[in-house]
Amino acid sequence: MESQSYFRPDVLEGRVALITGGGSGIGFEVAKQLALHGCKGVLLMGRRKAFLEEAVELLAKQNISAACFAGDVRSAADCDGAVQKALESYGALDILVNAAAGNFLAAAEEISSNGFKAVMEIDTLGTFNMCRAAFSALKESAFGGVVTSITATLHYTATWYQTAPAAAKAAIDAMTRNLALEWGEFGIRCNCVAPGPIADTPGLEKLSGGKADQISWDHIPVRRGLIRGVI
Repeated sequence: MESQSYFRPDVLEGRVALITGGGSGIGFEVAKQLALHGCKGVLLMGRRKAFLEEAVELLAKQNISAACFAGDVRSAADCDGAVQKALESYGALDILVNAAAGNFLAAAEEISSNGFKAVMEIDTLGTFNMCRAAFSALKESAFGGVVTSITATLHYTATWYQTAPAAAKAAIDAMTRNLALEWGEFGIRCNCVAPGPIADTPGLEKLSGGKADQISWDHIPVRRGLIRGVI
């Protein structure tokens, strides 16, 4: 049965959204749903240009106006460029969704310094870079700026072999609370969404060794574990 939205299709009318990690997985679905609920344009940012262009084509088939910017959230210059592309394409930026992430399974004692640094830089530094780059545009939003960062539940208790991403997501949670405090006076709302394991994402497929379809969801009361359930 096709799921239905609780929200009006025009609830985000006139807004422009920028989504990092927007070429696939949760980021792509977020971009699609924001547009289907009224955004006049969505800007997808990611590292693989061909992947992004394919995503833009898929959205176009649903009459969604989308553009893309190939860049790395670890680069402040690339983040500035993505914001500028959104402004050039649609004239404003109202919503930032930080969905870019890096992850791999490893026992803590086996993680190299470079491996730990890579996850922290993609997740935490990348989120900070994008927030800082988008600040001026979000402050000028006619609707009030919105920052939503996709984190995780890894650090709420503890998760085997996830020391680096758990640390990175915990840092994003803390940073988001501070941004909400500091930027509230500018009308910018900052929040996190923390999904558990989501079966139909490239990330879980990789982490599960190609066995994502064998994961049991019995411990989740409403049995959710798909991208559509996050939105």
